[in-house]
Amino acid sequence: MTKTLKVGTIGTGFVMDLHHIAFGWVRDAEVVAVSSPNNARKFADEHKVEKAYGNYHELLKDKEIDIVDIAIPNDLHCEAVVSAAKAGKHVIIEKPLCVTLEEADKMIEACKKAGVLLMYAEELLFAPKYVRAKVLVDEGAVGVPFLAKQSEEHPGPHMPWFWDVNRSGGGVMLDMGCHSIEYTRWVLGKPKVKSVTAFMGTYVHKEKTKGEDHSYAIIEYEGDKLAMIENSWAKGGGVDDRCEIYGTKGHTRADLLRGSSLLTYSEEGYGYAVEKAGTTKGYTFTMFEEVWNYGFPQEMQHFVDSVLGKVTCMETGEDGREVLKIMYAAYQSAGEGRKIEFPYQPPKVKKPIDLWKKF
Repeated sequence: MTKTLKVGTIGTGFVMDLHHIAFGWVRDAEVVAVSSPNNARKFADEHKVEKAYGNYHELLKDKEIDIVDIAIPNDLHCEAVVSAAKAGKHVIIEKPLCVTLEEADKMIEACKKAGVLLMYAEELLFAPKYVRAKVLVDEGAVGVPFLAKQSEEHPGPHMPWFWDVNRSGGGVMLDMGCHSIEYTRWVLGKPKVKSVTAFMGTYVHKEKTKGEDHSYAIIEYEGDKLAMIENSWAKGGGVDDRCEIYGTKGHTRADLLRGSSLLTYSEEGYGYAVEKAGTTKGYTFTMFEEVWNYGFPQEMQHFVDSVLGKVTCMETGEDGREVLKIMYAAYQSAGEGRKIEFPYQPPKVKKPIDLWKKF
């Protein structure tokens, strides 16, 4: 009989709402505890979870818990992961992995030393449409892939702390560029990077953030492979998330929302899976089974199965570190107006955006 793994969650923001909904689909796992310094009890009651802790260090003392799911501001990732590892908990950490490469190394080393799994949470690798595109590539339907494009764009981050570059480490590149980088990297077989060229600016939200609200990057990989990624906080009308893959014998494209959504116009506004009614106005594509189509339940199931030894974890701390390194190169490229060649030894900075603008 398979053991039911007990899960404790750290954070009660937008993404953790999605994670809790996702765990409702997952076999062999049960969320038993929530932690937050602000509203742990309220959040736990809303999601029908028994235990609520005001401090995640108290949650980590709970011997019943096998897995810790972390979705908190970026500047807190490292300390939480290292603490969870020392407590002997397997860890799934929301993107980006952390703020600096030095933090990434600490997190990876702590989990290895403790003998626990560290999964980098990249849900696009589990989103059904995007998975189907990858299967087409793997089956040879498009021949040898040479170009992967991915874009994720919307009006701005879901949590207000992300506007503050001292907490987030950067703007839209840190928020959504990480999705685009890892999905295209995965589609192309995770080859070695040859160069990164990027452009970014703050065009719409100068009054809210010092971070970039639109970015574009070209990543050149070994084996004559390219990735082109575009990310925006400056595009209205809800989320726009799509990919295109070109090969020597064909191509495919997927729009994550359209085709599984309702074309909607609303002057009053409505909510997405975890947003309040009245949040989204105008023309948008309203998702059907939003959490499933984004891949969150499949992602959590994969991690649970990895902890149980049924599968090999496909997204590791090392993957998250490589994504962060590519983002370092993107900020430096945009800041210096040149292509950044690999092998690449990034300058030591307090946060990636310092390579674009000095704060």
